[in-house]
Amino acid sequence: MTELIVRYLPLKRFRQRNRRKQALVMSAIAVVLLLILIGSGFFISADRLTVNFDVANSAPSLKYPFGTDWLGRNMFVRTIKGLALSFWVGLLAAFISVVIALILSLLLLLNKTMDTLVTGLIDLFLGLPHIIALILISFMFGGGLNGVIIAVALTHWPLLARLLRAEIMQIKNTEYITVSRNMGKSWTWIARHHVLPHLVPQLAIGFILMFPHAILHEASITFLGFGLSSEQPAIGIILSEAMGYLSSGMWWLAVFPGLMLLLMVAVFDSLGRNLRKVLDPFKGQQS
Repeated sequence: MTELIVRYLPLKRFRQRNRRKQALVMSAIAVVLLLILIGSGFFISADRLTVNFDVANSAPSLKYPFGTDWLGRNMFVRTIKGLALSFWVGLLAAFISVVIALILSLLLLLNKTMDTLVTGLIDLFLGLPHIIALILISFMFGGGLNGVIIAVALTHWPLLARLLRAEIMQIKNTEYITVSRNMGKSWTWIARHHVLPHLVPQLAIGFILMFPHAILHEASITFLGFGLSSEQPAIGIILSEAMGYLSSGMWWLAVFPGLMLLLMVAVFDSLGRNLRKVLDPFKGQQS
């Protein structure tokens, strides 16, 4: 029995290292795809979004891979520009959500009352219908770019805050925290030197996994008319406008932008899951 265990351990370590290498390779591929997808939106000139009625309603071709719309605008250029805009909206909204989750979860270090208040706030936000909360908050802040960012940021922090709270509860009961308190260290010092270093992997993974949700919800409320203005080449605007032309056979107006949005979301989701295998020792040992 002992001999079998000795033979099995090197094989188990090899499999764990192999899974981590695969996760790193997949993460690198995802980053390259994102750089190509988002970076191209910054190098494409806005002049290519001009109206050209001579090529209006053109089907996909070599010159226009995604076709053109009823105004003759290049749908490939509009889609790439829309993805770049969605990227920055999702980036800012996800970052704000992570900051909110971190600040609220750290409040439990102060006293039990603050922990109870934060827990109740988390349950309150989780109990609200997500899309309704998004629409109401966006409408309350006047819609547009600022309204969308605020709405997405204020509705995506509860799950991460609950995860961070559970992690802090475990750290709070460790011996080195008790020793630090007995030495007269403040909770601010403890949070900066003991708690935050432990939360970095969860914050990084939570940020990346929150990204696709932020992008999809931005596109959703924009599609419903409560998000970005129609002058901006957002994916939600493109899909909303395309709905009125699908019955006339212009399927490319919705299919290609929708597929590109799903591709970007899938790449972010894959990046988050693979980084979780790399940064989380427990996940890295699972098959």
